[in-house]
Amino acid sequence: MFYACLRIIWEDKTKMDIKQQLKNALVELRKEKVRKFDQTVELIVNLQKFNIKKENVNLVVSVPNTIKKKRIAAFLETKSSNVDTITEAEFKNYKNKKAIKNLVKKYDFFISQAKLMPKVATSFGKVLGPAGKMPSPQLGILMNVDNKQISSLIEKINKSVKIRTKEASIKLSIGKQSMKDEEILENINTIYNTLIKELPRDKENIKNIEIKFTMTKPIKIKLR
Repeated sequence: MFYACLRIIWEDKTKMDIKQQLKNALVELRKEKVRKFDQTVELIVNLQKFNIKKENVNLVVSVPNTIKKKRIAAFLETKSSNVDTITEAEFKNYKNKKAIKNLVKKYDFFISQAKLMPKVATSFGKVLGPAGKMPSPQLGILMNVDNKQISSLIEKINKSVKIRTKEASIKLSIGKQSMKDEEILENINTIYNTLIKELPRDKENIKNIEIKFTMTKPIKIKLR
């Protein structure tokens, strides 16, 4: 019982230390040269004891605070006033790979009406898949197409972060410089806690984390 309580106290202290380090890091980052644009806040999670070839993490995390307004396009049967739409009748305009690649560059995220997914996969899958932008059941498929459902899904997307382990470091956009420090910290906390639950060895798979703005050097946060 004593050791269990001691462990809880130690974990709580560690959490406080990490939060304080992150607070201090944000203070230091805000001292850097002021840029003419709203810099992105980037989180880097460096992994250890994690076999990239055999182990995999692929998930979407919903964070408390909007990171940025994403450029979203939808594959729908009819046009919607709530989102840029590519109708089924317009699929024929994207027969060559270059046209689809231009589409991928233009939008950050794609959603689709459920019944159109087989045709979306056939017409756009070869480009959207490798780019990591294929509409998915996790966050991107509309069962019912109406303005309320579309608006709700767009709001979720703007508060979501995709995590895919492609290498030993996971790089994520988790906010904007213009956001309050507490909002940035809330996003980081949500992502970190969700990620450790998905990793095969929990916290042991995380070597350290780093935080930076677009044009700054990263500041390392020690976890132990």
